[in-house]
Amino acid sequence: MSEFFSGLTGMRILSLDCPAEELSPGDLIHLETPINPTGTAVSIEALAQKAHSRGAFLLVDSTFAPPPLQDPFAHGTDIVMHSSTKYIGGHSDMLGGVLCVRNNYAGIPNNGAKIAEKLRHERLLIGGVMGSLELWLGLRSLRTLNLRVSRASNNATSLVAWLNSTITPTSPIAEVHHASLQAEKNPEDKQWLAKQMPNGFGSVFSITLRNKRMARWLPSKLELFHHATSLGTVESLIEWRAMTDARADERLLRVSVGCEDWRDLQLDLERGLKEVEGFEEK
Repeated sequence: MSEFFSGLTGMRILSLDCPAEELSPGDLIHLETPINPTGTAVSIEALAQKAHSRGAFLLVDSTFAPPPLQDPFAHGTDIVMHSSTKYIGGHSDMLGGVLCVRNNYAGIPNNGAKIAEKLRHERLLIGGVMGSLELWLGLRSLRTLNLRVSRASNNATSLVAWLNSTITPTSPIAEVHHASLQAEKNPEDKQWLAKQMPNGFGSVFSITLRNKRMARWLPSKLELFHHATSLGTVESLIEWRAMTDARADERLLRVSVGCEDWRDLQLDLERGLKEVEGFEEK
């Protein structure tokens, strides 16, 4: 997709870790944090400082960490994006997206209001307006957003801690990835993570199994986790990532935890992992 837009507009794509000197006024850094599919996080404040030092802007896709888990504006973000299809909707029954713009845009008073006005004008011309049913469903779901997101995040953190504790040289799981583990694995991340995600680390994480065959078959061995390519719903989902992303590690599974009792989910995973424990790569 990025290649398509590049060819259409002449856009030049840089990596997130490019030197600040490569950025120019008006450039945009697009950051997704936590990251899909691993569920690990990136420092918003560090990239905001980098962007603003060159007059560039920072847009954060905060879909994986909606309120109350993360407030990108508090760490210097200029624009926040959410796929409201996910946590804001939360019930697998609507499609939508949200863009929020700060008033003090990259340190320039009132520039944010101008950007918001331009976005509204483009929406008017293009016709990207939500239908009345989708809008009603979104407003309905906002009433339970805090409850759902907090519960799912706590569930995921409990499952991640348990799964990480089960890793042995012979266990089906080779590695667990989640923002809650970053502080343990990378002590330098501890301070900014605590500030950026003070209320939880999100309900999406990933696990890498010992081989492709284990990863491919585990979803079919589970009863409470649905094998689906989505996230942010009240029910728990699991996805063999290679089915939808040819670039993904064939041993990787993405897990989106819902609002069930995490101990029931634990038992389901424990049972499923035992079933694939002896699977060897063919």
